Amino acid sequence: MTRRSRRALTATAVALVLLAVLAVVAVSAVQLALGETPLLSYQAVVDRLHGTTWSAREVVVAGGVVAALGLLLFLAAVVPGRARTAALDERTAVSLRGLRNALKLAACVDGVESAAVKVRRKRVRAVVRTRRSVADGLGDAVRTAVENRVGEFALARPPQVVVRVKELRSTP
Repeated sequence: MTRRSRRALTATAVALVLLAVLAVVAVSAVQLALGETPLLSYQAVVDRLHGTTWSAREVVVAGGVVAALGLLLFLAAVVPGRARTAALDERTAVSLRGLRNALKLAACVDGVESAAVKVRRKRVRAVVRTRRSVADGLGDAVRTAVENRVGEFALARPPQVVVRVKELRSTP
């Protein structure tokens, strides 16, 4: 079970364009019903379209723009988004955010001031910061702690754990 990210930005853009077009049409329809001059005159649109040929430059450009937008929307719908979960087995999964937070806590072993963890499909990268002047063995301790925590989750495909230790400079 792999949940993918939603296409919120694409859906919002399409919805806003449709809303704008429908708002203009609705305002014009209400104005016509009330006997006022419409915002967008139906007759002006018909006259403009009637006077335009298929070979006109603006028709070709508009057709190209619409085709390109359609292709972009199609690709946004077909290409899978980033996974938001890590599979435990065929039917269950854990959120990447929850996994990241658990591994970040596991990386905070004795001597670690702060930890940052990035979880990807094949790799977990932990960057820990320490104030120790000698950080020998700290990377191995963090790697062991994070690998043990990954093992507790029993992921379907356990990622490789990479640890980087940064020494914080203390001001005199």
